[in-house]
Amino acid sequence: MLTISQLASYAGVTVRAVRHYHATGLLPEPERDRSGYRRYDAAAVVELIRIRTLAEAGVPLSRVQELLAADEEEFAAAVEDVDRRLRAEIRDRQRHRARIARLVAGDSLALPPPAAAYVDRMRELGFPERLVEIERDSWILMAAQMPDQVPAMMAVKHAQLEDEDLRRLYLDVGELADCTADDPRLPALADRVVAFLEAAAAQSAGVEHPEPVGDDVIALLDALFLAFFPCAPRLLQLLEERGFTGWTNIRRLDPAT
Repeated sequence: MLTISQLASYAGVTVRAVRHYHATGLLPEPERDRSGYRRYDAAAVVELIRIRTLAEAGVPLSRVQELLAADEEEFAAAVEDVDRRLRAEIRDRQRHRARIARLVAGDSLALPPPAAAYVDRMRELGFPERLVEIERDSWILMAAQMPDQVPAMMAVKHAQLEDEDLRRLYLDVGELADCTADDPRLPALADRVVAFLEAAAAQSAGVEHPEPVGDDVIALLDALFLAFFPCAPRLLQLLEERGFTGWTNIRRLDPAT
């Protein structure tokens, strides 16, 4: 007869594991002998090895008893079910590992790959970090709210980034990131924004546009712009004086308003 320590040693587990299996009902707990010790026989060793083998294979302890009592057909079906669950867990863990690997770059946190590539391209083109940060945070919000639309939107954004005129305009906006509301360059910047919008509207007449962003998301993105740029309220005022409103979704004002 074996003590609990000897049983654990024979089965290749810890004494703590044996006590846990007793507590969960997986391994019957023998009566104590006259000396007050529990004694185990060879059958207990075999049963404990079977429990350990199933547990190490990834079978949840809640299902170990079921498998121990199953016949051959039931056992095969249960093992197949456990295998499906393990494969699903492996896929999840692989996705987690891929995301963790992307975190090394910092900007990949919460950003889908096309948006992360867009942010990287902005840095390659020399955009000020303030402008890169607002674009990054904007796309984090967009990806969280409307993930299915991000790929189509990012295709448009990547094309815009390669447009020299728009890129120059973006860079000029970035240079004014820390300017105050009375900066004399703001009216000229507003004129350039309006000129670009009017030219872009003429070029895109009849072209199908991506699905519009919801008003709630637009409000969040506009708030982000206002928080990042001290001059933003004045720039928006200048745009409104020129017949346009908004920032994330800049549009021409209705003349009747």
